[in-house]
Amino acid sequence: MSVQPTRPISIGIVGARGHAGAELIRLIAGHPRFELAFVSSRELDGQRLADHSDAYAGSLRFSAPGHEQLPDLDTDAVVLALPNGKAALCVDAYDAAGADANDGPVIIDLSADYRFDDDWYYGLPELTRGNYAGQRRVSNPGCYATAMQLAIAPMLDVLEGPVQCFGVSGYSGAGTTPSDRNDPDKLRDNLMPYALTGHVHEREVSSRLGHAIEFMPHVAPHFRGITVTANLHLARPFSIDEVQARYRDRYADEPLVRVLDQAPWVSKIASRHHVELGGFTLSEDGRRLVVVATEDNLLKGAATQALQNLNQAFGLPELAGIPCG
Repeated sequence: MSVQPTRPISIGIVGARGHAGAELIRLIAGHPRFELAFVSSRELDGQRLADHSDAYAGSLRFSAPGHEQLPDLDTDAVVLALPNGKAALCVDAYDAAGADANDGPVIIDLSADYRFDDDWYYGLPELTRGNYAGQRRVSNPGCYATAMQLAIAPMLDVLEGPVQCFGVSGYSGAGTTPSDRNDPDKLRDNLMPYALTGHVHEREVSSRLGHAIEFMPHVAPHFRGITVTANLHLARPFSIDEVQARYRDRYADEPLVRVLDQAPWVSKIASRHHVELGGFTLSEDGRRLVVVATEDNLLKGAATQALQNLNQAFGLPELAGIPCG
């Protein structure tokens, strides 16, 4: 989608009170071309955005438009930062107003609602940018799903049997609605397993890679950041040098994927925009590989990736507005 090169590109955020919405506000506020047109939150309706975000210095206030009013706000793009199951009402409103996948604003959905819809572009740029052909409806991958796919993709052609992924997330991944999984008191000195089969990210990664994934997620007491330990069975023996070469070659030109020798630590990925892959370990027979991936679930797992997809949609450099240091 092209716009006049000197005109600011207007972005609206629906569900801006959530953790990912707050990170996206910060990124858009510092972007060279994007500007915030509206930020919606029923709880914060009427309050000054600048009072809630140190990164924003304008006069914009939170608003609470109904989903049927969204098309009237006439933005270049809208990001739906809503819980799973809530995006369809907003998308339906744009459909009813005459917008479709080839017309109307760019819509970025951060939920899982359209990740299995072939009419939407699935925006994990490092793996799917070659499939982008001007689509205005973009499904942002899940946080765990991003880490798992990047950890598995370089070995996809030599996998044998399902891949097992043990995941641990900070409690920001459970959102802002109170639950056991984001209650610091219940998480203190604890590791909380949940959805141990059939998790949406298990289905998402299995579908996208075309290979069976077995995912076991857990929540830990830290606020942000995820770690995934992936166990890959291989169809033939490999050496560790051969494995590492595959990963380094695959991601050599990807600034937001960093390949390490040592296993990455989740404490070092908080507030960073990239994924780290490392800890490559082979069994004695060379046919079982363990890979560790870490990522900030609110950034590369949500807001940073959304900004990559917005940049791509408007023909801007993919990393515009994303600090890569």
